[in-house]
Amino acid sequence: MDVYALDLSDKNINPLAKIATIGQLMNVFLPALIIGAAILLLIMLLYGSYTWITAGGNAENVAKAQKIMTYSVFGLVLVILSLLFVRLITTIFKISAPL
Repeated sequence: MDVYALDLSDKNINPLAKIATIGQLMNVFLPALIIGAAILLLIMLLYGSYTWITAGGNAENVAKAQKIMTYSVFGLVLVILSLLFVRLITTIFKISAPL
């Protein structure tokens, strides 16, 4: 009976083997989170504008649409500030991060 083994520490076979530290893990996830936040901003802005257009002069629906759009922009600003905070921490502690 033959037994075959796969060396998962080989970086050519397993791309997750490249992630050895928390810093490297953050370098993978942060850009994906920022792209996700930008896509979510676009979706929420489109939903807010659709709500505004279909409000039909109803002040309650217009206020709801304005809230949706305001909070979506606020969320993106929060994501950008958190990215800047991470970059500040990496600069202070001299952690190499390609972000």
